[in-house]
Amino acid sequence: MKGTSVFLDHIAGRPAAALMVDGRLEDFLVDPPEGGPNPLGTIFRAVVDRPIKGQGGVFVRLPGGETGFLRHAKGLATGQAVLVQTTGFAEPGKAGPMTLKLLFKSRYAIVTPDAPGHNISRQIKDEERRAALKFLAEDVMEGSAYGLILRSGTASAEDDEIAEDIAEMRALAEEILANTEGTPERLLDGAGAHAVAWREWGDPDEVETSRGCFDSRGILDALATTVGPQIPLPSGGSILIEPTRALIAVDVNSGTDFSLAAALKANIEAARALPRCLRLRGLGGQITIDFAPLSKKDRRQMEQVLRNAFRSDPIETALAGWTPLGNFEAQRKRERLPLDAAILKALQ
Repeated sequence: MKGTSVFLDHIAGRPAAALMVDGRLEDFLVDPPEGGPNPLGTIFRAVVDRPIKGQGGVFVRLPGGETGFLRHAKGLATGQAVLVQTTGFAEPGKAGPMTLKLLFKSRYAIVTPDAPGHNISRQIKDEERRAALKFLAEDVMEGSAYGLILRSGTASAEDDEIAEDIAEMRALAEEILANTEGTPERLLDGAGAHAVAWREWGDPDEVETSRGCFDSRGILDALATTVGPQIPLPSGGSILIEPTRALIAVDVNSGTDFSLAAALKANIEAARALPRCLRLRGLGGQITIDFAPLSKKDRRQMEQVLRNAFRSDPIETALAGWTPLGNFEAQRKRERLPLDAAILKALQ
């Protein structure tokens, strides 16, 4: 099946979204369970609690007795009310990461109250279109000190839709930023899986929203194959991904062919497949990759393959480099929750 398809359904009783490209599952989103962590992008009015010595951050009190951790919190006083936004998911038992730099993000526009100026996605190359978008941004944002980023989708969208999107995000930002005083309160819920799919996945060739489409269109089967304990590679090798408390362990095997050429081929295939495998599992944090036997002269080639693979991945990943034992380390932002037991059970 050629083309791009988006499927909106439910899994384990929670809204979820799947992206298929040319018949292959490329992305999967699911809402946290009821009573679970706050979705990415949730905005709170919080109260500064206590500083963390040596880390340059503070704990903040959130509504319902929850706690967040705010980095780069220099100059804040205990008891001060601040507006914060979730930037990721914490490990179990830890405070969720927060930021003071709020973003109001929609399909075409991102309003940035703390970063003035109007910017247009560098993916838009046409100078005439860029000039028209610049004029549109200045018109809708006139009188506001907030910053604005126009996303790549504005290249082909109608100007009226873009203007409406900008105006909605500006009004939302103005409303939220007027609530700076008071006790801890949730001011804005982060976007759920269906809303994120609409916002981030562009204009697909097909959108399927019927109940049960995950089953009838093979999404559950595709997800079960991809998130299994062992992922086969085209050359006959495999990848094993094992989340632990401390890190994500990735083991690359070359299969029954033990030649150096086979190992290098399996390693290259694994590096190209890894971003998608991590994305579909919702995995982040520290990642340690144990490649199949690899000579030092081939390390630079592997680094380039990894850079190319992660460059197109929507989740920020820092490639740290090689350890003394020859493993490769990376640090991936925890933007998603790992697939939990309820979802994995639904795939069986």
